[in-house]
Amino acid sequence: MALNWAMLSPARSPIPLPHELTIRTVDGGAEVTVIIPDAPPTSSTSSSGGSGGSKKLKDVGRLWLTDQRLIFVADTEGDASTTGMETLSVPLTSILSTKFEQPYFGANYLSLDVKPVHEGGLTDGTRIEIRLKDKGIFEFVGSLEKTRERAIYMRRQSAEEEEGLPSYTTPAESAGPSSYVGGSSVPDEAPPGYDASL
Repeated sequence: MALNWAMLSPARSPIPLPHELTIRTVDGGAEVTVIIPDAPPTSSTSSSGGSGGSKKLKDVGRLWLTDQRLIFVADTEGDASTTGMETLSVPLTSILSTKFEQPYFGANYLSLDVKPVHEGGLTDGTRIEIRLKDKGIFEFVGSLEKTRERAIYMRRQSAEEEEGLPSYTTPAESAGPSSYVGGSSVPDEAPPGYDASL
């Protein structure tokens, strides 16, 4: 998961990765809150080694759910200087857990615990909350869950296939170009019934 890593087209929609398919979009009114625990201190002169406390980023914009990631793009261009978040890109395999929250007071929302990518601007323990204005979130949650499960399954399958391949090694001693590595050498004469005068 990384802040401001999604490449955008001139129309402010994310440029897809190779072989990436869009599953679902929310064209507006998606409120995303990113809670970053133990954010680094904001002052570069501070060398006390203490924690900078938690940081909370919040913005409204559009969501894209693809077969590889969840993408948020803020409505206002260049807003990253004030809120710190213009785009948010979350690989589906980096979502550790999801929880559909139904508070007594307030709108239902989706809470995600995520594993940040290296140098993505976030820390371990980062949590995302997604609320949809003027829309129900339940269908989006269902689509996200199914797509995430599929992405995790595909990653496990590819890892198992890579582990299951045999390792190829060069034989220690080479007996020449006419040798068979399987242990027996090639016979000097033709097999019975072989006619060399074809």
